Amino acid sequence: MDIPNTNHQIGEHVVYPLQGVGVIKDIKKKTFKGKEILYYIIFLEINDMTVMIPVNNAEEIGIRSIVSQDQAAEALESITSIYEPVTVDWKVRYTMNLELLKEGTITSIATVVQSLYHRSKIKELPVQERKLYDNALRILIDEISYALHKPKSEIEAVIFSKLEA
Repeated sequence: MDIPNTNHQIGEHVVYPLQGVGVIKDIKKKTFKGKEILYYIIFLEINDMTVMIPVNNAEEIGIRSIVSQDQAAEALESITSIYEPVTVDWKVRYTMNLELLKEGTITSIATVVQSLYHRSKIKELPVQERKLYDNALRILIDEISYALHKPKSEIEAVIFSKLEA
């Protein structure tokens, strides 16, 4: 079957905001409500889940390529032990951080990790906020690991050393 030009190719690693890094396993046409629609078939290893994303909606959803090595290095450098206090109301913080994660840029993900890590040092995070932190950290580690071609354990150690420095 001929596959039309798409922004992403089979075998490419991509970032799916709020879900993590996945690999495009296939690009298929499927009939939905009588119309043929082209889908990315993306396998997300971290959740052991396969999702189908319409190619036409992928950009709107926030599907994007893994960042360059330079961008990954910049994101790592942006993580520091400096803590800028944010609102005490956890619901407001949660909403702010969720919006940053939905934005899906590596910088916004790093900001969420840094902010919630330092907040957790002051006071234990509520369950929802802890899940948000864990998810952001996992996505950040995964993407930087792919971008820099380094083991996830090494990237995780670098992130925590920067947060604690």
